[in-house]
Amino acid sequence: QIETATQTCSIALAQNGQVIAFKEQTDRNIHASQITLFIEEVLKQVCKTYQDLTAIAVSKGPGSYTGLRIGISTAKGLCFALDIPLIAVDTLAAMAKGFIERCFSVNPNALFCPMIDARRMEVYTAIYNANMDYLQETSAKIIDETSFEHELSNHVVYFFGDGAQKCESVLGINPNARVLADEQNSAKDLTTLALEKYNNQDFEDVAYFEPLYLKDFVVQSKKVK
Repeated sequence: QIETATQTCSIALAQNGQVIAFKEQTDRNIHASQITLFIEEVLKQVCKTYQDLTAIAVSKGPGSYTGLRIGISTAKGLCFALDIPLIAVDTLAAMAKGFIERCFSVNPNALFCPMIDARRMEVYTAIYNANMDYLQETSAKIIDETSFEHELSNHVVYFFGDGAQKCESVLGINPNARVLADEQNSAKDLTTLALEKYNNQDFEDVAYFEPLYLKDFVVQSKKVK
């Protein structure tokens, strides 16, 4: 499958649950100009064609409104053209699963809190345990000194993603907080969850599937000097 992430412009080509080609760029607002070029590049890396694809997996959100729209529209277009299924993976769940798979030495009682920047001191976030059970559902949360008090009083909590980076000064004051600002959303992290959904034939309706926005899109007008 081809996997697309929506916060970064990230494309991964996976086969039998293993990533075999990958292209990613973390610059903002490049999805429209780069996403189809990235897809073609990862296919060429391993001498594959679009006809070799069996499914498309995409981050369903939450995340950047524009990134979600472009990523999911591209995934839908490929599914329609190739007559293959669409798999949608929760972006925060993918981030948590990827982080847990990479971190072999974490305390088994630790909690995992992926964070996506939602502007100002607000983030999209959720909390998982090491078994990927939801302890706090996906939500948009304003972070302050009292955030996650209960969790931090009883557990080491790993905060990661671009939302964690801007909250480091607030969250980092607690000795049980571990803030890893360099962990980003990546299409590679969709692989395990996407494969599970593929094996279970847990597919989306390509015509009617919509992203998980959490918040309404707000148009901001430029100030006239």
